[in-house]
Amino acid sequence: MFSNTNVKNGVVKRKSKFLLYFVILAVVLSFLFISAFALIRYFNSSEHNKFSVSYIYQKWAEHDYKTVYETCEQLLQKQPYNNAALTFKGYAGFYLAVSQTDSADARDYLDAAIFDMRTALQSAKKSLIPQLDYMLGKTYFYKNTLSSYYYYSDLVINYLSQAKELGYRADDIHEYLGLSYASLGMTSESISSFTEALLVRESGSLLLSIAEQYRKAGQNSAAKQYLYRVIKEDDDENLVVKGRILLGQILTEEGDLEAAQNEFQTILEKNINSADAYYGLGVIYEKQGDLIKARAEWRKALRAQINHPEALKKISDYK
Repeated sequence: MFSNTNVKNGVVKRKSKFLLYFVILAVVLSFLFISAFALIRYFNSSEHNKFSVSYIYQKWAEHDYKTVYETCEQLLQKQPYNNAALTFKGYAGFYLAVSQTDSADARDYLDAAIFDMRTALQSAKKSLIPQLDYMLGKTYFYKNTLSSYYYYSDLVINYLSQAKELGYRADDIHEYLGLSYASLGMTSESISSFTEALLVRESGSLLLSIAEQYRKAGQNSAAKQYLYRVIKEDDDENLVVKGRILLGQILTEEGDLEAAQNEFQTILEKNINSADAYYGLGVIYEKQGDLIKARAEWRKALRAQINHPEALKKISDYK
């Protein structure tokens, strides 16, 4: 038979083992709990950082407009009127729009950008309003370029003018204003804006635009001075051709037919498919009374461009 002492020793040993197992289990559970809590905090912190304004600024500085756009979109699901998210999403949407090759996708981005920026304007800090006006003006300008008609030119002028009045400065603001005034037939305002743009940055396209406006205003002498500069100084052959076409048309109107003919023939020496040059030569022959040669040039224009409107009209007029 076992003695009482042996029984007591066995009980103590079992209790000791149980206590040891309990302590080990408690330590393991505590470790798992602490690890899980730490992981949750880590992932929550990472997720928070991912959708924070500082993260948006970081991606904006990297020109990662797609990530900025998507991050702002998710942030706005939780905070629909977060001004920073609305502003950055609008700006990113604009830059994504101008990089699209599909015009439908570009229009979608532009429409969303306009909505976001106009919403942001309602609660924007006073210091941010001029920049928002400027970006809205640019966005409407590019929306205009995707339209069949210049529906949005007045809005471009409205927002860019507001930005100017509030002291915003940008190298391209006067050129956008000039182009928008021109599309509305506001010639004197267009010339004024283009002239201001020249003080900031000179380019062949800007010189050509000013020449076109001076011609519309009936100031051919001023128009020619700008066209001579385009033809002489610009390296863009397409701009030079446009400059020569316009110069040839002005010279034809002024009766300097020999000089006009020289402009059109110079174009054809480099590009035998210039419908406008053939049309211009036809008009010169028409003025000289040689309708046989005139019609021959207009037919060449139609072979180069089957739907050339002026050539079609001339052929129809002299049937």
